[in-house]
Amino acid sequence: MTAPRRVLNGAVTSLWSVLSPAYDLPFLQQWVYRPPHDEVISQLRAHNSRRIADIACGTGVLSSRIEQELHPDEIYGVDMSDGMLAQARAKSPKVQWLRSPAEQLPFPAGSLDAVVTTSAFHFFDQPAALREFHRVLAPGGLVAVATLSARQRIQVPSRWKPQHNPSPAEMRDLFEGAGFTVNDQHRIPRPLWTQIISDLLTAGTKG
Repeated sequence: MTAPRRVLNGAVTSLWSVLSPAYDLPFLQQWVYRPPHDEVISQLRAHNSRRIADIACGTGVLSSRIEQELHPDEIYGVDMSDGMLAQARAKSPKVQWLRSPAEQLPFPAGSLDAVVTTSAFHFFDQPAALREFHRVLAPGGLVAVATLSARQRIQVPSRWKPQHNPSPAEMRDLFEGAGFTVNDQHRIPRPLWTQIISDLLTAGTKG
């Protein structure tokens, strides 16, 4: 991970620890976070995943929904923010909550059926994170990433490209570069008035 990104990630982690109580506000969850959560749960259900990790799980809304709706054998919520994890632990005792960066996950190689992440991928060292997702997945395992992705090309600092706000083509390149086959990629459906949030779901499998 580059030094500027390490500084950025540290600042973001500290900020979310402070802001974590606001993260669960009903309007924020309903209109901002629920659409990508719905998409990821649909992918997991279709894949019939039984051992799942939700990376950058925040306050555990998606992890808890996965546990309640899909009843997997194992569900892990992983985040770097102590404040977020404190909120998450109060939601479900059945989810295993872990503190870890996306680029260094605390799982043995080949131990998971699915790795998912929503609304956080733009903060990761994306090639390193995807390589780590590939490492921890069993053959045929699912990776599903919902991330910000502008509908039109925007200029960002060169040290972030293509990591900050990847286009659909860049997401495919990142997935394939990490060893995944892309099976699905589409814009996340949103109510018209929330389409200012331009996010993309990319799903793939480990060969």
